[in-house]
Amino acid sequence: MSTPETETTSVAAALPDYAPVPESSFGPALNEQGYYVGRVERNLYWVTDGVYQAAFLTTQDGVVLFDAPPSIGHNLQRAIDEIARANDVSNKVTYLVHTHHHADHGGASSLFGKDVVRVGHEETRRLLLRDDDPARPAPEETFSERRTLEIGGERIELAWHGPNHTPDNSVVHFPEHDALMMVDIVNAGWVPVYVVNLSDDIPGYLGMPATALTYPWKTLISGHLGRLGTREDVILHQQYMDDLEASARSALDSVDPTPYFQKGGANLWAGVKGYLNAVGEATAAPVIEKYTGVLAAADVFTPDVAFWLMESIRLNHGYGLPVHP
Repeated sequence: MSTPETETTSVAAALPDYAPVPESSFGPALNEQGYYVGRVERNLYWVTDGVYQAAFLTTQDGVVLFDAPPSIGHNLQRAIDEIARANDVSNKVTYLVHTHHHADHGGASSLFGKDVVRVGHEETRRLLLRDDDPARPAPEETFSERRTLEIGGERIELAWHGPNHTPDNSVVHFPEHDALMMVDIVNAGWVPVYVVNLSDDIPGYLGMPATALTYPWKTLISGHLGRLGTREDVILHQQYMDDLEASARSALDSVDPTPYFQKGGANLWAGVKGYLNAVGEATAAPVIEKYTGVLAAADVFTPDVAFWLMESIRLNHGYGLPVHP
C-alpha cells in the first residue's frame, strides 16, 4: 500500500538529474530566521532569502525600502531592525520604492502600513490600481522617465528605459553607493527562467543589460537569488543571450520543417509544434553545452529560454518568415 511518503519518494526518483550548481553562483548562508542582510556600501544594505532580494537605505529621515518580496515578508523588518540596532539609527520605514508592479517583488508592501510614502513609475501605479491587491497599495508619488529622490541627505536616481520585463520595470541607481538595482533582468550567476525571465517585452529585456552598463556602478542588486552581481555578471549574461540568439538564427536556417508537417498531415498544429520544438531544441543544445558549469541551471532553463527567444526573433524581427513568392 502506498503512503504519501512513498509516493513523494517515487515522484522524486522519476525526476531528471541536473548538473551541479557552480560554487560561484551561491551567496552567503542564511541565518536561522531564513534571511541574510549585508552591507552594499556605507548605509545601503541588501537582504535575501536565497531566492528574492530587496534593498534598503538608512537615512536621517528613516529607512527607504526598495521592493518588498512576500517570500522575505516580515524578515524585511527584522533585517532592518538588525542593522538599526548595530548602527544606532532609525528602523522606521518611511519610503517604499517599487521597481515594478509584480506581486512577487511587492507583495509585502502592506506590512509597512498606510503612512509609508510609496514611489513608483506611473505605469506601476496604473497596474496596481488595476490589480486592486490590498497587499500592494499603489504608489502615491510617480515619475514618467526619470526622477531623483533626495531623502535624508541621500540621493537616489529612478529611471524608466521603456518596456522590458514588464511595461513599468525601472532601475534604481545609487550614485553615492556605486550600486544599481535592476530587477528581473540578470540573475547573477544563473540563467534566466521561463519565457526569458517571464518578460512581457523580450526585445526590451535584451536591451537592458547594455543600458545598465552605461551607468557607473560596481554592485548589482538583481532582485533574485542569493548573491550580489558585478559588471562581469552582466557581461556574461549578455554573452549567453547573444549565443542563444546566434544559435536560434542558425537553427531557423537549418531545421527542415518538411518531415514535421508530413507527419502531422491534416493536423497543422501538430506540424507547427513539431517543427518549432525542433528549432528550439537545436537552438538550446550548443548553449547548454557551453554554459553548463558556468551559469547555474543552464541545463534546466535554457530549452525554455531558447524557445521563446527564437519565437521573439521570428515574430519581432521576421527572421525565418519569408514572404510567399
